[in-house]
Amino acid sequence: MELLTIFLIAIGLSFDTFAVSISSGLILKKIDFYNATKIALTLALFQAAMPLIGWLAGSGIKQYAESFDHWIAFGILAMLGGKMVYESFKTDPEERSFNPLDIRVMIGMAIATSIDALVVGFSFALLDFKILISVGIIGAVTYIVAMLGMLFGKKIGSRMGRRMEMLGGVMLFLIGLKILIEHLNA
Repeated sequence: MELLTIFLIAIGLSFDTFAVSISSGLILKKIDFYNATKIALTLALFQAAMPLIGWLAGSGIKQYAESFDHWIAFGILAMLGGKMVYESFKTDPEERSFNPLDIRVMIGMAIATSIDALVVGFSFALLDFKILISVGIIGAVTYIVAMLGMLFGKKIGSRMGRRMEMLGGVMLFLIGLKILIEHLNA
């Protein structure tokens, strides 16, 4: 039963990653397997590391992290989304500077989409989950979901062009807003 629970948690945690990956696929029209793997691994490593960090920290600081994690996620995703929308209005693709392959952008996306996994790690400590198995499953599911998201974004992006890039930016902003609203209403 615990493995099924961990797998379902991993799927739940990867929804934001899927949306961010679609946005990356929209922007990177000629993304190859190597570059897609760089993005997917970055997202997966952060998504897997956050529960581990939460598990190590234990429940002592759970209330502290819960009071501001949603603001961090919203801020990062709003900035990334706003930049994508702004960049979509530039006519020359060479002028665009938003690049999901930029290490700062990759880390920003990874942090923003994995903050909720930190709190999951706290609960893992309280529920006595096997952390290494949990981290492995979460990382693997996130990697697969990210690769599928980029493939999907690449396929629809080639047909829709700049409008899809703008939509990707709006999606990032809305994900951040969703995270913020969910935590403020909790």
